[in-house]
Amino acid sequence: MPRLDYQRQCAELESEAANFAAAVHDADPAAAVPTCPEWTLDQLTAHTCRGIRWAATMIERRTTTPIRPVEIDADLPADPDERTTAIRADAARLVAAIHDSGPDTEIWSWADDRTAGFWLGRMLHETLVHRIDAELATGHDPAGIAVAPDLAADGVADMMMVARNLSARAQRAFAGLTGTGQTLLFQATDTDTTWLARRTPSGVEWTWDAGPADVTVRGTARDLMLVLTRRTPADDRLAVDGDAGLLGHWLANSTF
Repeated sequence: MPRLDYQRQCAELESEAANFAAAVHDADPAAAVPTCPEWTLDQLTAHTCRGIRWAATMIERRTTTPIRPVEIDADLPADPDERTTAIRADAARLVAAIHDSGPDTEIWSWADDRTAGFWLGRMLHETLVHRIDAELATGHDPAGIAVAPDLAADGVADMMMVARNLSARAQRAFAGLTGTGQTLLFQATDTDTTWLARRTPSGVEWTWDAGPADVTVRGTARDLMLVLTRRTPADDRLAVDGDAGLLGHWLANSTF
């Protein structure tokens, strides 16, 4: 299954920004975010908007050298309606920047994909996951968190990309995902999609293939995405066959 196409990612980014804005609109900005335990909702909102503005700024400037995120203003209006307008405008700005540049334009990134399109996909899934954080922080039942199956499958692919890039560069907790050939097969039961990950001495490699693996993890694309982004525990959401310790190790070494 290929990644979602450019137009769909643009539409989903704007939709997820609107969903995020709706989730925080009437909430206490000082409320704790259980899935980001060091943050309040106000800090989560600032982080999410700064990321979108950071990506938009780099694409607008066509920069091939990094800009530090701390250089980007993360201020937002205190008024809930004005804040919603600002969040949605940030997403629209990023989409407009990518439309103007084209998704294949070279832009600095921390990944092996150095294009504007990389930032579209990365900010889409950053916004989606933080929308889920906001909904969980405001009392939503995890079972009721809505994500379209193909969007969730794209989110799993995004996490595979993150694992490949950051484990290869020994960055953050992903450095622990190096290995000696251990294999994990993730299967989405509702989209008929598979991701075969292999831990090598130089980092994670992955393909869309199905095949024998040391552990096979099955579930809906949404549940796989929620577990792999560490937003819900694996518990009984996923069927695990084989060496379950490998799944536990992956989750323990993939904080992002």
